Amino acid sequence: MISLGGIFTVIVILAFTPGPFWMWYNLSVSKAGVNRPPEYIVVLGGGGMPSESGLMRCWYAAKTANYFTRAKVIVALPGNVRDSLSSINGMKKELVIRGIAPERILLEDSGTNTRAEALNILQIISNIEYRISNVEPDRNSKFNVQYSIFKSLLIVTSPEHLYRAVLTFRKAGFMKVDGVPAFEEAIESDLSFTGRRLGGRRWVPDIGNNITLRYQFWTQLHYEELILREVFALGYYWIQGWI
Repeated sequence: MISLGGIFTVIVILAFTPGPFWMWYNLSVSKAGVNRPPEYIVVLGGGGMPSESGLMRCWYAAKTANYFTRAKVIVALPGNVRDSLSSINGMKKELVIRGIAPERILLEDSGTNTRAEALNILQIISNIEYRISNVEPDRNSKFNVQYSIFKSLLIVTSPEHLYRAVLTFRKAGFMKVDGVPAFEEAIESDLSFTGRRLGGRRWVPDIGNNITLRYQFWTQLHYEELILREVFALGYYWIQGWI
């Protein structure tokens, strides 16, 4: 109990500092960057559609795809592609709304974690390149890499997930993998207020000007949660040999 109490105290103290944000940010940007024009833009699915993660990833994927107009877009999210209301089709529709031609969009609908998605996308690209080159692929390999490992990929996913995603796709065989983190933007307006002017009770402390207590503390706690979860995920992937 003493140890748990100590950990809880450290978590709360850190939440009053910008430390969690910078740890989350550094994890996010460590593998971020576009070093070459991508041939495939891979947007990894988050939650359902609509959801915060799904919409954010689609927004960045569409922005990137509208810039790199020759790149195909692969949406990776488990779901039923025959169901027009499924989340994977929801992501495709969101990309179309944002100006991406439907014929540019491919769907990877069976991978239930990042490793499986990387392997399935490896096979999808291999099949595409086989049809283009008309050269018989190696049918003895479940995941043929002959035509795909040299293709340039740009991964679009949530910031905390990008580091693991890039490493996972590289481990799966891809040699040219870049990443774009789907950062959200903070509101630019001043959110301070005066409680008494709004008719608040006089005996209630006025915290209208305390942005740290109202927002930043809880945001830092959320960053701590994201970091902790991702550290465990990275450890599991490392033990499995997936990164």
